[in-house]
This record gives sequence, structure tokens and C-alpha cells, in this order.
Amino acid sequence: ESTNHVRYLCLWGVDLGRCTFVKLCGTMAIHIGDSPFLFLKSSKGILGDDDEEVRRRPKTKIVCTLGPASRSVESIEKLLKAGMNVARFNFSHGSHAYHQETLHNLRTAMHNTALLCAVMLDTKGPEIRTGLLKDGKPIQLKQGQEITISTDYSIKGDENMICMSYKKLAEDLKPQSVILCSDGTITLTVVSCDKELGLVRCRCENSAVLGERKNVNLPGVVVNLPTLTEKDKEDILEWGIPNKIDMIALSFVRKGSDLVEVRNLLGGHAKTILLMSKVENQ
Repeated sequence: ESTNHVRYLCLWGVDLGRCTFVKLCGTMAIHIGDSPFLFLKSSKGILGDDDEEVRRRPKTKIVCTLGPASRSVESIEKLLKAGMNVARFNFSHGSHAYHQETLHNLRTAMHNTALLCAVMLDTKGPEIRTGLLKDGKPIQLKQGQEITISTDYSIKGDENMICMSYKKLAEDLKPQSVILCSDGTITLTVVSCDKELGLVRCRCENSAVLGERKNVNLPGVVVNLPTLTEKDKEDILEWGIPNKIDMIALSFVRKGSDLVEVRNLLGGHAKTILLMSKVENQ
């Protein structure tokens, strides 16, 4: 209807949660009976460049993790109203069934609030972690003390020796290299490395408590680990793609070819899923 600049857009098989954004652009969605078509009507055109609301829309995203304390429908509705527009699903924890229930709650909250939110799958990635401790008790590390790190992941650590899951630790590190543990709360400086025994001697730079299976970061070291673990591939292929996720946050990206590998895994779905690189080795 060119006289009043009304335009119609017909979409096949539109997911209600994915089309909510048109309502934020002054666009009205119309269902016609039982038809699988959804018609969008706008007095300003469909997402036109001249649409003031589109031009003023923030380009940044507010990402919130939906965890045990924030995965209920009520909590998600509050997050949406507060500005969340990307929901992060942390696949370092939880089963597919657990995340499926959270996704259902998210879509229910989006329907109730008529607010759009993208779905981000955050991969666990090729993590390096500390091992188990004797009696399962955290250990107290003191500033200035020295501690040995073993690459034998079967040992149970104490104040004198702990283990880490990276087999090439003693090969890739050198004196004065830095090891960050437990989200960077513990800093260790390498004193010496024994490649044959797989041992690294370190000095504690601060006093802190270390628990079991804490994450480890090696600033400036390109670790020899796969881009995607088998778990990551299962999470993407068996949960992410079937649920039509919008984004994948790739943990421990080290080079451009890492992204190419993920694109190849996605195949035809690569066109519709955005990748976010998490550079975590600096």
C-alpha cells in the first residue's frame, strides 16, 4: 500500500522469541488464522535505514549468565527488563537437560515480557586445571614459599606439591614465566623446570587459599591443546544447533584458524551463528 508507506514482510517458520525484536521497531506482527506465515506491518518500513528507532538502538550487548540463582522465569524476566539482551549458557557446568530447562524458562520470560534476548553457548574449551588435594581440603599458600607442580594428574596435592592437567607444562614454561590460578587470585612465578620428570618449581607471589580443580592460565604461552574438545563438539552439535542458538563464545582462542575449525564444524549453520573469541592467554 504505497499511499501510506505500509509494507509487509512474510517469514516462514518464525520462532516467536526470535521475531520479538520487530515490536521494538514500531512494527506489528499479525498471524493469519492457522497459517505458518507471520506478517509484519510497519508505517516506517521494515527495519529501514531511515528508522530513527533503529539508528538509536545501542550497538553494545549486556550479557548475563543464567546460573542456579538466576534461571527461574521470574529472575529472567527481571534481567530482561533491566536490559539483558544476551543470555550466556555456561557449558563448563551442567548437563544438556539442565540447560534445556533454563532455555525453556528464557523463552517463556521473553514471551511474557515481549523482549528479545539472544542465546549464547559458552564452551568449556581446552582448560588447564589444578588437581585433587589430600583429604579434599584446600591448602594455604604463603607469599614467598616455593611449591612444585607435577604433570602427573593422578597425585593428590598438598602445601609442597600440586598437579596440573597440562602434560607439556614443563616444556612450554621457563624461569620467570607466570602461572595464574583460580581466576587469577593466585600468582606463581616459575623458578625452574624439569622436562624429563614433568616438574615445575614455582614461587608464590601472594598468600591465598587454593582449592581443588581450579582453572589455570599461562599468560603469553601458546598452549598445545585442541581448539574444541569432544565435549565442546557434542555441546554444539547436539544442543546448540538443534536449539537454534545465536552465538558461540569460544574459550581459549589462540589463532585465527581456531575460528575456521569451528565454522567447518557448524557447516551450513555457520551463516546464522556468531562467534565470539575469548582470548585468555595474555
